[in-house]
Amino acid sequence: MLLPFPSVAADQPEAPALTVSLAAPAQREWPETAPASGWLKPWQEAVIASETSGLRITDVLADVGSAVKKGQTLVQLSQDSVLAELRKQEAAVRTAKANLAKATADADRARQLRPSGALSDQNIVERLTTEETAKASLESEGAALESQKIKLEQTTVTAVDDGLITSRSADLGTVVASGTELFRMIRQQRIEWQAEVSARYLPRISAGLNVDIDGPDGQLIQGKVRLVGPSVSTGTGRAIVYVALPIDVHPRVGLYVTGKIELEITAAHTVPETAIVFRDGINYVFVVDKDKRAQRVRVETGRRSNGEVEILSGVDRSSQVVTSGGAFLSDNALVKIAGEG
Repeated sequence: MLLPFPSVAADQPEAPALTVSLAAPAQREWPETAPASGWLKPWQEAVIASETSGLRITDVLADVGSAVKKGQTLVQLSQDSVLAELRKQEAAVRTAKANLAKATADADRARQLRPSGALSDQNIVERLTTEETAKASLESEGAALESQKIKLEQTTVTAVDDGLITSRSADLGTVVASGTELFRMIRQQRIEWQAEVSARYLPRISAGLNVDIDGPDGQLIQGKVRLVGPSVSTGTGRAIVYVALPIDVHPRVGLYVTGKIELEITAAHTVPETAIVFRDGINYVFVVDKDKRAQRVRVETGRRSNGEVEILSGVDRSSQVVTSGGAFLSDNALVKIAGEG
């Protein structure tokens, strides 16, 4: 009987699949964060409107994008008709003063002659009444004059605060009505982030917490929580957290950005991001046992920072994790450990 010829390949030892580097999960002290996303909006928006009506715009002295100071003239309205009414009212005040002087002189004469009986009681009462009427008339005309002066001041429309003009409705030659919007401005050029945050984080968010915002063009903006909104949306289960940006940072308003709110410092077990193998929507790492075989282990990941990933479950601190090249390994593959002879 012939015996089967032994296989040469079966007698050869298994060759390592790959040379790998190992590391145990590190313990870090990381701030726990709440992810957020939302719009960059003005801290406060001011509407600059006309306080008078029926006047024509004769000059526009600001445009969109203009940085303006409080009290700076933005629009000039026609003053011709207002000045004419002012002069007319000044004349009315002078007439009222003259009428009061005459009525006062007649009343004084009546008071002097009352003991002598030279004037009837009716005549005396008429003169005293005329004096009081003249006084009231002067006060009325004086109030009308003050009103006209105010109207003259209103022909010059000024900035209500320092800020940045974001819209302009004022056009040269337009006849404005009272309350007509002429400009909108961002007060003090201050921008804030109105971040939407899951309601489960709200008990741990308070004013003053640090916030990292992924700004336009990859720019990192650091802000602070100014206010936590008092209500939660029934549709999304999220609340608005108002984040103040530094005064010298002026990103464009209307942009939708993401970021994170730092809650508190907690311990984290981390591995390099290169150790994570993502397959079929699941995160894995490979750990090497004492026999130098790589075992694929499913893990749950958490926070990420500076090239490291937090491991919430799946491996402990005693595990030896393949830090790179896991994507080329198969489960139970024999590996060679870098640095060993």
